[in-house]
Amino acid sequence: MDKTVGLTHPHSKATTVTLVESSSNPSGMALVNVYQTNRVGDPMDLIALAQQVQKGDEFIRANACNKLTVIAEQIRYLQEQARKVLEDAKKDAELHHAACNVVKKPGNMYYLYMRESGQQYFSILSPQEWGPSCPHKFLGGYKLQHDMSWTPQEEVQRRDTEISIMDKLLNRQTALPACTEPNFDSLS
Repeated sequence: MDKTVGLTHPHSKATTVTLVESSSNPSGMALVNVYQTNRVGDPMDLIALAQQVQKGDEFIRANACNKLTVIAEQIRYLQEQARKVLEDAKKDAELHHAACNVVKKPGNMYYLYMRESGQQYFSILSPQEWGPSCPHKFLGGYKLQHDMSWTPQEEVQRRDTEISIMDKLLNRQTALPACTEPNFDSLS
């Protein structure tokens, strides 16, 4: 028979404590003195039990709240990443639709200009190569990547360095031994 005791502490909500059912002879053997287990206990013991249960509830709630906070931060980060991917895709599509009289090849730099009419076009000539006779407004230089994305001229060095590092990692990976757990020793 379960004993459930409801306690209310003056500074908190009601807490329910479920006591273990008592048996003087579990499996036919007396484990403790019958006099001590059947006497009326100190009410402070019940309050201590209720406080312990309440503290457990508070820790569980705080732990769940902390985990949910981390998940919310990850969701915000992923939403930002998704927004950036969509913006980059839109920019890349706009650049692919710019007028161009040459076949664009990955790995090459192309320079975007705008005519007085508003038409944007790519040229293989940079403003420096045009010199003072540059016929139209220069909008920016872009490198066409092998994945057909465009990298702005000011980011080409950084992007090329990143790609070089990734190539090295991919080449090293084939030489790494099979491992069932993370191993970052060879990457340093």
